[in-house]
Amino acid sequence: MRATFIVARRELASYFATPVAVVFIVIFLALQGALTFNLGNFFDRNQADLGPFFNFLPWVLLLLVPALTMRLWAEERRLGTIELLLTLPITQGQAVLGKFLAAWAFCLLALLLTFPFIITVNYLGHPDNAVIACGYLGAFLVAGCFLALGGAVSASTKNQVIAFVLAVAFCFLVTVTSTPLVTDFLARSTPILATIARRVAVAERYQSMTRGVISLRDLIYFASFIGFFLFVNTVVVDHRRAD
Repeated sequence: MRATFIVARRELASYFATPVAVVFIVIFLALQGALTFNLGNFFDRNQADLGPFFNFLPWVLLLLVPALTMRLWAEERRLGTIELLLTLPITQGQAVLGKFLAAWAFCLLALLLTFPFIITVNYLGHPDNAVIACGYLGAFLVAGCFLALGGAVSASTKNQVIAFVLAVAFCFLVTVTSTPLVTDFLARSTPILATIARRVAVAERYQSMTRGVISLRDLIYFASFIGFFLFVNTVVVDHRRAD
């Protein structure tokens, strides 16, 4: 694991070596603030909770996380530094996991910086902070799913724009498959597809956690989703290295 953490530290430091970190965090906080307190009608609801915050969070992550992942491997391949990285005494799996952990830690930092939202709702009322904690855990796991998926996409192309667009598209698919619009459409033709769509949707598991329900089944789902796409990422990197 030492090699993995070395890669993670190198990658995390690279975020703060450029304006990427500041721009990402500022945009994330600004979007979440505007969506929660304005579009989410926070003050008109007369209810001190973070329901609007958690409702909008997956959609904000869906747009911003691919902006992080598009450079994970696409930039390395474009600059030719991926060969240097993979000639170090580390395995492809360690490189993939290290980059993923760095991006996940960065997302965790962005989520932690939303602590004023928690202070606000506690000042205005008496929310269930256990439910809020479950919601944050769900958001962290959703970010991990999007990062793993986006990393696999980034490893397959040198073009960062293509990596971003494809990652947004795939993250959108795994988010909307549980919405009534999609499930009702599938149920009219093939009911079993509607059931499968709900089972594989990230949003379905996330919504349960925002209600304060943490089940072992959901945790296994998130771990399996992340593990599968990290494996795909490793296979793609290994294939590209062979080329």
